[in-house]
Amino acid sequence: MISFVAFLLILIIKAKLVLISFRSLYTAAQLFFTAPEALKEIFTTEILEFWIGAIYLIAIPLSLVLITRHFFRTRDTKKNKPETAELSLGKISFRAFMRQTIALYAAAVIFILYSFAFLAPFIAPFSPYDQQDFLVTAYQPPFARLSALVLKQPKTLVIPLQRGSGTTVELANSLISDFQSLKTRNEPNSIKFVNEYRIDGDRVVYRQGIRTKTIAISELVGTKKVNTLAVGSKEPDYVVTRTFIFGTDQYGRDILSRVIYGSKISLSIGFLVVLISVTLGTVIGVSSGYFGGWIDAVMMRIVDVLIAFPALFLILIIIATFGNSIYLIVITLSFTGWMGVARIVRSQVLSLKEQEFILAAQSLGLSNLRIIFRHLAPNTLTPVIIAATLRIGSIILTEAGLSFLGLGVQPPTPSWGNIINEGRDSLLNYWWISTFPGIAILTTVVCFNLIGDGVRDALDPRMRG
Repeated sequence: MISFVAFLLILIIKAKLVLISFRSLYTAAQLFFTAPEALKEIFTTEILEFWIGAIYLIAIPLSLVLITRHFFRTRDTKKNKPETAELSLGKISFRAFMRQTIALYAAAVIFILYSFAFLAPFIAPFSPYDQQDFLVTAYQPPFARLSALVLKQPKTLVIPLQRGSGTTVELANSLISDFQSLKTRNEPNSIKFVNEYRIDGDRVVYRQGIRTKTIAISELVGTKKVNTLAVGSKEPDYVVTRTFIFGTDQYGRDILSRVIYGSKISLSIGFLVVLISVTLGTVIGVSSGYFGGWIDAVMMRIVDVLIAFPALFLILIIIATFGNSIYLIVITLSFTGWMGVARIVRSQVLSLKEQEFILAAQSLGLSNLRIIFRHLAPNTLTPVIIAATLRIGSIILTEAGLSFLGLGVQPPTPSWGNIINEGRDSLLNYWWISTFPGIAILTTVVCFNLIGDGVRDALDPRMRG
């Protein structure tokens, strides 16, 4: 219920941006089938974030409604007709996991963190790259409130519309207009942060740091009327107030927005690396344990060499040789973290392939691929799932460490590691720059480890009770 209400509130508050996102997605789909080259010229990855966020914002409440409906139906069925059928291993393990209170709370926190990552364009109060007026906004402490003048000047460069007529041009211009609205978060006007200001006739005198400047009221957006704020103070309607909940860094960028956007990088890298490494380790471990012989000998010697080689040293060599990018980091971490999973799966397969059900499958003439994927692989999932949940935390720590050293995600793209790195030189005086992303890393890693412990206890028959 709390999650449903929270998503509903975000949907209501950001209704205009959500509608623009879906409208632009529909227009882009039309352009994709009619004029893909025109879409390629307009498309940016920043717009993709809005599309993913809008879909996630609609999908989660619908999923929660369906889950709640299924829950009440199942409960009513159990009351009217007691359950007599034998439960599957999956249902038994799921019910055992639902009794792990600490693991459930940890899973709820991870759900919140991933929701922040998906909904970053809608919930982040500022763009993570904004460096405007750093004479005023730099090194502001948490919960700092600053006044800003709203200018008639557009926030970003206006993308020119295409000339001509026809369906393709109309669709392209509609998409350009929607992209412009999304990029500015439906706030097209620039704002100028000031330390203080006063109205002098038809001009506004304001101070930024040690500089005092003036600007004509005609260059500001508003009706020049006075708005009475909730706190009782009175300000013109061309003056707005912005709050920096987590403070700002040396460039005046909002730390909360950068932490939210940084969660996308850190959590995505953790998930993708574990998915790739666990899949690769499972395939190699199953193949090595099932076929044995020279295949097993060759694969295990490769595993021995890679395990003996320092993983961090290998990562540094690859990044120094080929450069550092997000994709290279994902590939590097994936191909240096599958060896442990391969060994665990191989040991499971060595014991399983001598069981009666495997011998029966072989005697029936089933192919090796069917035996591997239908009988062996499913029975090795327990240690694989445990290893995956415990590995995500260590991957996030590794990525944060690389970014901290300047070898991971490169600024200005925010990740938790490079945000900490940016604040390390001023940690004593401006502690909030590194503290909040550090808390995010700590919370994420601890929660994933707690989930891993809960999954291990749920899948172990001796721990289920």
